[in-house]
Amino acid sequence: MIERYTREEIGKVWTERNRFEKWLEVELAVCRAWAELGRIPRSALLKIEERAKIDEEVLEKIKRYERVYKHDVLSFVSAVAEQVGEEGRYIHLGITSSDVVDTALALMMREALEIILRDVELVLEELKRLAHEHKDTLMMGRTHGVHAEPITLGLKFAVWFDEMRRNRERLLRAKERISYGKISGAVGTYSNVPPEVERIALSELGLKAEPASTQIVHRDRHAEFMTALALTASSLEKFALEIRHLQRTEVLELQEPFEEGQRGSSAMPHKKNPIHAERICGLARVIRANLLPALENVALWHERDISHSSVERIILPDSTIALDYILHLFYNILRGLVVNRERMLRNMELSKGLFFSSKVLVALTEKGMARDRAYALVQKCAMESWDTGRNFRDILLEEEEVRKHLSEEEIERIFDPWEFVKHRDYIFKKVFG
Repeated sequence: MIERYTREEIGKVWTERNRFEKWLEVELAVCRAWAELGRIPRSALLKIEERAKIDEEVLEKIKRYERVYKHDVLSFVSAVAEQVGEEGRYIHLGITSSDVVDTALALMMREALEIILRDVELVLEELKRLAHEHKDTLMMGRTHGVHAEPITLGLKFAVWFDEMRRNRERLLRAKERISYGKISGAVGTYSNVPPEVERIALSELGLKAEPASTQIVHRDRHAEFMTALALTASSLEKFALEIRHLQRTEVLELQEPFEEGQRGSSAMPHKKNPIHAERICGLARVIRANLLPALENVALWHERDISHSSVERIILPDSTIALDYILHLFYNILRGLVVNRERMLRNMELSKGLFFSSKVLVALTEKGMARDRAYALVQKCAMESWDTGRNFRDILLEEEEVRKHLSEEEIERIFDPWEFVKHRDYIFKKVFG
């Protein structure tokens, strides 16, 4: 991911140095397992642990060897073994490259997910705060972009909270699903390394063993990981898109924060553009696009080919870094969100009371009118309001057939917007407990 969208903590997870450090963690765990089983002398293990490290000299050697070997794991093993000296011959004993790479990748993916899960918690906390703060902030609910029935802004935030909670559950499941490694050799048969080495090494690393590996940890795990990222990003786009719609000049009910000194346009000084919400929408597309190659990585030749490797070096860092970035961006939007309550009430008045049509329909049917006739009658009055701009309530009061069933007082009682949201406490209890 480009530097512009990379936050420091998660960026470090995917650095070359951290990758080699994770490889070394795996190699050392395997060496300790061998030592526990008596295959590596304790004295040799102590020297390996003392001397093996990832420093600038080793990094340079790895690059130099790879130019010749065209194989990064062999280059890594050679550079580290050379650093250790004679005892370096025990490093990478009995194992294959994917034992190291896939096991270390699980550590890196888990590390990235832990950062992302912290981000999600911040977003959830802020959504919960906003939901309760705006539980009684009345606004227009819209379907197809058209006025439907009133809701409250707090209910909208409750919806977002509940969806983000599901995303947290998916991410936690993904963390469990990718916390698997393998130390089982070239095709997963433990031909040169006993299962006990895998058990000891993976236990030290906090991972589970792939029950039936080939040369690799199977890529359906990584695809599930990417699916969780893509779904979370899609939710963030959904929320950001709503903020963008509500920030339009004609609506102007919500605005993302606009800081002092910020400029919205190079040509139009008056502009306040929802650039951060738009950036969330854009980067969500990138994350979703990365899901497809992750799914295509599931099918590999026989016990393994290498077609997935180059893909993962791009999509896993880019997707986790981008998701961390847009989660942080969305959190900051929520913290500084501008809520225009007055505009919300003014916008509700634009439809001249038409959103009460469903209440009138129910009232007429309860008074004994056939539903189809009630619908046609209410629609006739509503269309007149649409076409003339007159208040819907005034037209109803003039409609003879309506007045046969509903008194003026009953119509007045129907036109209470708070009746639409009278069950908000029930909804909040379902969401927040």
